[in-house]
Amino acid sequence: MPTPPVSRRGRALLDAPAMPPYLLEHFARSERPYDPEAAPDGYIPFCIAENKLVWDLLEPKLNAPRGVEAPALGYADMIGPQAFRADLAAFLGTHVLGRPVAPEHVATLAGAGSILEVLFYALADAGEGVLVPTPSYAGFWMDLEGRDDLSVIPVHATGDTAWQVTPALLDAALEQADVPVRALLFTTPNNPLGTVYTPEQLEAVLTWAERRGVHVVFDEVYALSVFGDIPFTSVASLRERLGSHVHIVWAFSKDFAASGLRVGVLVSENEAVLGVMNSLAYWAACSGDTLHLVRQLVTDEAWLARYVEGMRSRLGEARRAVEAVLDASGLPYVAGEAAFFALVDLRAYLDAPTWEAEDALWRRLLEANVNLTPGSAIRAVEPGLFRLCFASVSAATLHVGLQRMVEVLRSVSRS
Repeated sequence: MPTPPVSRRGRALLDAPAMPPYLLEHFARSERPYDPEAAPDGYIPFCIAENKLVWDLLEPKLNAPRGVEAPALGYADMIGPQAFRADLAAFLGTHVLGRPVAPEHVATLAGAGSILEVLFYALADAGEGVLVPTPSYAGFWMDLEGRDDLSVIPVHATGDTAWQVTPALLDAALEQADVPVRALLFTTPNNPLGTVYTPEQLEAVLTWAERRGVHVVFDEVYALSVFGDIPFTSVASLRERLGSHVHIVWAFSKDFAASGLRVGVLVSENEAVLGVMNSLAYWAACSGDTLHLVRQLVTDEAWLARYVEGMRSRLGEARRAVEAVLDASGLPYVAGEAAFFALVDLRAYLDAPTWEAEDALWRRLLEANVNLTPGSAIRAVEPGLFRLCFASVSAATLHVGLQRMVEVLRSVSRS
């Protein structure tokens, strides 16, 4: 019998790719981006959670002489050298967590996705469940269900209750789950809603997790990307100690517009979890040169203050630009106060209230070379809710993409 070309688990990935269709389309079209002169019909991505508005703020710092030293080229602690983690902990304590954190409770890996995969490998066994409030970041399903073989259990919030994730909603999802639930993964600020949660709302989530005896992982990757009236509150500031069942994920990808550098961060006081992280970090460690680079971003307080102020200002401007077009076009949406998104309600433009009709509308938008994240990918409770990332292109390109989108919707309403 001939040897199979790949393993059974490899064949399963080939037969059912983990990457959703909107991302496959994104990478296929990205080689010909919109350009007003060279490619006026080129591709405009509203589907990728990247901040392309701040390169001019980052460029002088990233391209300045860095004085890389020999230790950066050698093996070091796989979750980050101790000196680097000390500087990172100081930054996190001041700017993200709202209180000091010990360097030994901080670990880095190659991106927040790697942090989540390894963290949940430590928290749950194959076949067990993780609660994820929806609509949600689409990548959680790849992070948790891929190699960890966990079951993501949606906790469906709706606009009828202002998208609130209440203890009653969490209780219902937990009790209806058909597998043991080990953890809750809670995103704050929210992706895709842009919600900034109050201390009282976070306390309710913490208290629920403590009562139910499950781990709770707070994804705080948009902690600095807040431009509304409600200030960000890290869950760390609500407790003197996180304890063994509370964990925080952060990364340089969003707040520093550096997804390509692949530096994710875990804050945890669970020594066993950190031990598992250290054991598996060999396969997802950050390069020494990359850690040296991002260290420059978090240790220069004067530059950091200017950068954060400018970044927040530009995100607010982009959000207002999107809202002006959506308002003028009569398109309902959820107005966030953080992150990069508007959740646009296109249910009125579906031929029928079905996922097939949503897919057809998404493909009509693709014909105009504009790509939004469809509701199926963010696990919305019903079809027709699209995530639009307003920070992934320049202000001028944003306007062009919005006009294309509006034209498609007008043609749909006339047909």
